[in-house]
Formats: sequence, C-alpha cells, structure tokens
Amino acid sequence: MSISASLRGTALVVVWSSGFIGAELGARYATADTLLAWRCLLTALVLLPWLPRLDPREWARQAVLALLCQCLYLGGVFWAAAAGVPAGTSALIASLQPALVLIAAVLLDSQRLRAGHVAGLALGTTGVAVTALGDLSAGVAVTALLLPLVSMLSLTAGTVLQQRWPTPPLMGTLAAQALFTGVFFTVYAAGAGTLAPPPVAGFWVAVAWAAAAGIASYGIYYRVTSRDGAARASTLLYLTPAATALWAVPMFGDPVRLVTLLGLLISASAVVLLRRTSTTPAPARPQTIAQTHS
Repeated sequence: MSISASLRGTALVVVWSSGFIGAELGARYATADTLLAWRCLLTALVLLPWLPRLDPREWARQAVLALLCQCLYLGGVFWAAAAGVPAGTSALIASLQPALVLIAAVLLDSQRLRAGHVAGLALGTTGVAVTALGDLSAGVAVTALLLPLVSMLSLTAGTVLQQRWPTPPLMGTLAAQALFTGVFFTVYAAGAGTLAPPPVAGFWVAVAWAAAAGIASYGIYYRVTSRDGAARASTLLYLTPAATALWAVPMFGDPVRLVTLLGLLISASAVVLLRRTSTTPAPARPQTIAQTHS
C-alpha cells in the first residue's frame, strides 16, 4: 500500500470520528436542538451554491432521504450525546450500518443469505450489546442508548432507498438534503424555544467543528473511494469506533473501560467475517455514507 493511500485512510478515520466528538463537544454548551439547528444551517449555507433544479417528484424523494439519512440520523447521534451516551458507543452502533445495508441488499436482490451473513450480524450485535451493558453499568439510561440505535436504523433505511432511486449529481444531492435538514432543525428548535444560541464562544466552536467534520468527512470519503475503492473506504469506517473512543479520553476524560474494548474487538471480528462472506460490492455509495456527517 502506498504512503498516500495510508495517509488518505488515516485522514478518513480521524475526520469521520470527529463528527461524533463534535456532537459530544456541543452537548457541553447547548441543547442538541440548538446545536443541530445552527450546525445544519451553516452546512446548508456552505453547500447552497450546488443546489440543483429538481422536479417536484425528485424534491419529494430528497425530502424523504433527508429525513432518514440526516434528520433522524443526526438527531439520534446529537441527542444521544446530550443524554450522556459516550461518543465511542454511538460510533460503534453507527458502524453496524454498512453491515445491515449489505444484508438488506442480499435479501432485496434475492441473493442467497449465507450463514456468514447471519453469524457476522449476530457477532456485531453482540459487540454492541457488550459495550451497551458496560454503559448501563456506568449509569447511562436505556432510553439514551436507543437513540443511536434508531439513528443507525434510519440511516440504513435511507441508504437502501437511495440505492434504488435515481439521484441528482453528488453535490446536488448533498445540497438539497442539507437545505431540508437545516429547515427541519431550525423549525423544530424554534418551536421548542431553543433556537437562540448561548452567549459563549465554545458553542460556536462546537458548531464550526460539527459542520466542518460533516463536509470534510464527505470530501475525504469520496477521495478514498475514487482512489482506493469503495470496499477499502467502507472497511476503514469500521475503525472509527475505536478511534472515537480513544479520542474522547484526552478530550473529555471519558474512561476506556475493558468492556468497551471487548465490544470493539467483537464488532471488528464481525466486520471481517461479513467482508469475507459476501462478494457483494461495498453497499454504500459516497453520497449515502457522506450524508451521515454533512
């Protein structure tokens, strides 16, 4: 493997992990509603020049995809951070999304479901369960852990739909969905009375961090996919839970518990099993994965 490919891979893992770190950082300054509204407004503003002209049917499709891939996904991640779910745990649960998309593709395309698919998903679920039990013992509420789970399932459903619908060019798709997401969270926060930003500089640092992480994650993911292949890009994403958990130690003082390391190891084994079992190409195109952070 070339040095440039290694650097791209390292950058992808670090930047992708930063999205979960940004959610936990923002939770220290404002409610998730406030942070999401301003983060998504900033993202939409940056992507506005790429907003395409679409017919009503395509706008409706983009609205559905934005609701699943961005509104519910991002809402789950940020609300989970506000509820005390460690960034590493959210990243671990989110890392199961490509595996679920892979199995959904096998079933929807009438391919044979192999024993390795079932075993891999079961193993990955076990890894998440082990980590979740460790969080529960540390005082994290069960309802809080459901937030990243719902988030991941929403992203899975949106990804499956997007793979089967014709879509505009990549930047146009991201711009359209960013616009919907920005309006969604702004209206939500305004209705909840939480739109006003707190008068602290740390909040704006968190907003800028979260928005930059989303846009940079998309750019680097697309770069890795185009240069090194979608399979390598998808595989690298499975390294982000460990990177997120380790990053949270010096940044937030989050402890790295033995049970967390065990859960990460089990889930990583599941990924290897699924990749070896399936001959299906990596399930998520650049725009479907990138939407999760942009």
